[in-house]
Order: sequence, then structure tokens, then C-alpha cells
Amino acid sequence: MTDPHPVPKLVENIVDNVERVIMGKRNAIEQTLLALLCEGHLLIEDVPGLGKTMLARAIARSIGCQFSRIQFTPDMLPSDVTGVSVYNQKSQEFEFRPGPIFAQIVLADEINRATPKTQAALLEAMEERQVTVDGVTYALARPFLVLATQNPIEYEGTFPLPEAQIDRFIMRIHLGYPERQHEIAMLDSQADHHPIADIRQVTTEAELRAAQEAVKTVYVDEQIKQYIIAITSATRHHDDVYLGASPRGSLALFKTARAYAAVQGRDYVLPDDVKALAAATLAHRLIISPSARIKNVDPITVVQETLNAIAVPGARVSP
Repeated sequence: MTDPHPVPKLVENIVDNVERVIMGKRNAIEQTLLALLCEGHLLIEDVPGLGKTMLARAIARSIGCQFSRIQFTPDMLPSDVTGVSVYNQKSQEFEFRPGPIFAQIVLADEINRATPKTQAALLEAMEERQVTVDGVTYALARPFLVLATQNPIEYEGTFPLPEAQIDRFIMRIHLGYPERQHEIAMLDSQADHHPIADIRQVTTEAELRAAQEAVKTVYVDEQIKQYIIAITSATRHHDDVYLGASPRGSLALFKTARAYAAVQGRDYVLPDDVKALAAATLAHRLIISPSARIKNVDPITVVQETLNAIAVPGARVSP
């Protein structure tokens, strides 16, 4: 990566723009953009009303991308997501009518309300950037980001995401409640109209794609790679973990660390980059053992314990 500076500038412009709508959540906005730079997908787990939909809409507007929102319900069918072939009596042929997945920024709202069959309709789109309907494969436009949300409190009428699908999300983040001053600022900003109407495009798809390519050239030393593998491997042998992070988890940590380094204006990854993103990329992939669940052991705590137990590359032991 010969010139890392366009990446932090691009991210700063988008974050500043989105912060006009989502106030006081700069870190969450940056993490969302990290997923976009890595060409991954994001899971936001939080209670309703914290701005998850506005976050997706504001990012789409900032980049000039096509946005669609899918409100998942128990009666939704896979064709409601992917699209359906309809017979045209004039041409006497079947015509494909694309579903809402054919957008660039897709908000999958309350994804855990859909049945497993409908949830599975997202798998091919998320992993392979394509949709197959009636034996015909249709490519999805790039950039492509699925931003899924789920309510961690409400369980009635929901279908928990299977591990195979959770593993598809490069990161899981939480927005959380805003600080008092930010909530007051939100009331003021929406006194006469919603600030989403004032959001303008601040970058182009071409600039975003160039940033995505630049991230792929960030250098990762062999010791950093070993550090990443040591972290994910340790989660698989932790006493409180029934199922540890998969190799896809290692890849997610590798990719997001490169993106994080690029956003900081560097063309190389530091151990601190890995540590900063370990919880967001690995915690949702862990299944806590039943005995540990009784003791309210949290996956994020497990990741933090793992980080504390593994030596940082290049660190010196005090005499």
C-alpha cells in the first residue's frame, strides 16, 4: 500500500457525515465502515430505537449506494428476499423480478424473526455475492454490505441464528444508549425535520472500491499472523467455551486488523490493531458451555481473558 492516506480521509468524511444523524457513536460508525472496507457483513445486536436503520441509510447516502430495507417476519418466504420469476403472458416467458437483496447496502431488520429457511436465503448472497433463483444465478452489485439487526431482549416469536450464519458476519457490534448530551442534541436536531434529509453524498463508489483494494495491500508480518492464530486457537481450548472461533474468525480478525491499520494511516498492522478488534470479530462466534452459562460467563470476557494470556509479538519480559 503505497499511499494509505486516502483511506483515513475517506472514512473521516463518511463518519463526520453520518454523525449528523447518529450522534455520539463514532466508534460504532467506524466499525461499520471497517466491515464495508473488508467487504464483510455486520450484525448489530441492540434494543429497538437506537438508530440502526438510520445508520445504514446514512452510510448508503454518504456513498451514493442503493439502499434497501428488509423487515423480517415469521411469515416471510425466501422469494420475498431474493426475488421471484413471474410468467409474462405477452412474451410467454418467465421474467425475473429482483427482491430487496439486490441493493448495495441491505438492512436486514430483526433477522432473527424470520424462519431458518428464509434466513438461509441470505447465505449465498452474503458469502458469494450472488443469488440463484430457478437455476439461474444473478450477480449482486458491489460494494455490497448486509447490515443485520436483532433484539437481544425479545425472544418470543424469534428464531435464533444458527452458528453457520452467525459465522458469516465479519463483526458484531452494539450501539448502546446515547450519552445525555447527545440525546439532547438529537432532540434539537429533530425539532422540525429529520437530519437524514440533509445527508449528502461525500464520496463515490469508485473511491470506496479503491479504498477496499488499498486495504488488501496492508502488510501483515508473520509474527502478527501467528498472534491472530494463537488468539483464535486459544478460544477453542478455553475451559468455558463449548465451541471456539472458526478459521473464518481468524480471517475476519486478519482482514479487519488490516482495515483498521489503513484507517489509522499505516500500511502495516500492529498487535494493538488485532487487540482492538478481537472482541468484535470473535465473541459472537463463541458458544459458551452450559456450566459457564449458568455462571453468566460472557463471550467478550472470554476473548479478553485470551488476550491477557497470550504474549504480544515483540513484547519484552521485564527482568
